[in-house]
Amino acid sequence: MATKTISLDEQAYERLVAHKREGESFSDVVKRIAGERSWKDAAGTLSTAEAEELEESVSERRTRSRERSDRIADELDETG
Repeated sequence: MATKTISLDEQAYERLVAHKREGESFSDVVKRIAGERSWKDAAGTLSTAEAEELEESVSERRTRSRERSDRIADELDETG
């Protein structure tokens, strides 16, 4: 995987260090803090199986929503 070098001022670096967990790289910390969290990150609220089921359900609903939006847009194009 390609890497990038970035510069941080002391305050930003110290904040990053404060969020760093044992065994985590700084890349891991940035990814965790910057978002794109998984349902599995719900800190033990869901079992792995429950989290995977929820992720699948959300993904399916997003797909259906996109398909519905596309269908509506097509219908509007046909009538307009």
